Amino acid sequence: MSREGSTGRLLQLCTGYFTFYVLYGVAVKYLRGPLGMDGIAVLTFTTLGGVGIVFPIVVARKWYRLHSNASVTKFGLTFPSEYLYIIPSGICTAIVIPTTTLMYTLPITVMVAMTIMRASIIIISRLVDAIQIRQGLLDKRVYKEENIAIVLALGAVGVHLYFGAKENSGFDFLHNTAALVILGCYITFYAIRIYLMNYFKNTRAAGVKLDNQGFFAIEQFAAMAAMAVIAGSLLLIAGDGPRMTLFRAAISAPPTTWHWGIIAGAPFGLAAFFSVFIYMFKGRTATFAGLVNRLTSLVAGTVATLLFWLVFDGTPPETQDWLALGFIVLAVYFLTAAERRRAAELP
Repeated sequence: MSREGSTGRLLQLCTGYFTFYVLYGVAVKYLRGPLGMDGIAVLTFTTLGGVGIVFPIVVARKWYRLHSNASVTKFGLTFPSEYLYIIPSGICTAIVIPTTTLMYTLPITVMVAMTIMRASIIIISRLVDAIQIRQGLLDKRVYKEENIAIVLALGAVGVHLYFGAKENSGFDFLHNTAALVILGCYITFYAIRIYLMNYFKNTRAAGVKLDNQGFFAIEQFAAMAAMAVIAGSLLLIAGDGPRMTLFRAAISAPPTTWHWGIIAGAPFGLAAFFSVFIYMFKGRTATFAGLVNRLTSLVAGTVATLLFWLVFDGTPPETQDWLALGFIVLAVYFLTAAERRRAAELP
């Protein structure tokens, strides 16, 4: 294992994220295609599978023992002060997960939904750096190579958006209330989460370990509890819209293939480890980490499409996939230059 904060460690995290994202991407395509599982059922059972693998790992490794700056006492309880914002970050995660899948249930192509969400995260990451630099929390500047990579990454997602918009010409996204509410929730709560991740990273006191594992463990505990409350509330008090009908059906009359959804959730849960650790990678800006995370997922998505086509006779990658990949290669070139400069700063 390479040392913390090194380029080698970053590459290891990207390799892990890429591998499990590809496995999850192929699994979801198989669930939605040959097995015919609807998107809400996929969300329900892959989430259960992800939780089922994340929870035992963080408990067994005792990551919940957070290295804290200081303790606070509230309501007669003493706990690490970081809980005051890590728990809200977990609640944000609990909202981001279902809104991600709900984006896929809109009458737009999956690629357009993914494009909109990835572009949002890239822009959010850059804004978080700008805010935390002004607040004096971040003492690094964003290199020009990182800004160039942002433009190229947005070019990659723009290619998908352009081609996808022609396929979805019958759906007016900007005048659809459900679409705007879902996207608004996704962007808002993901923005808060990325800010809090970087707040944690940039406020470690002298001599206090950057305990990303501890952050992840507490955040996931909070997310699991919040998702249970949200799911229970929806089952009890929500109306009878088409999405709620599918959600209730997934619980009360699960498809015969539900266990495959649980199995597909395993790489989903494992990918979450690597995704969070990339976002919080030591010594890097939110801009850089967000780009690395999203570009890795873009490449993994293309590879998943390619594998599903070759192995399961699915739809092959289209022209826009290869054009976008060209933008990604250029973006990675500039990110590599930024990484060389950033790694030289660490000693």
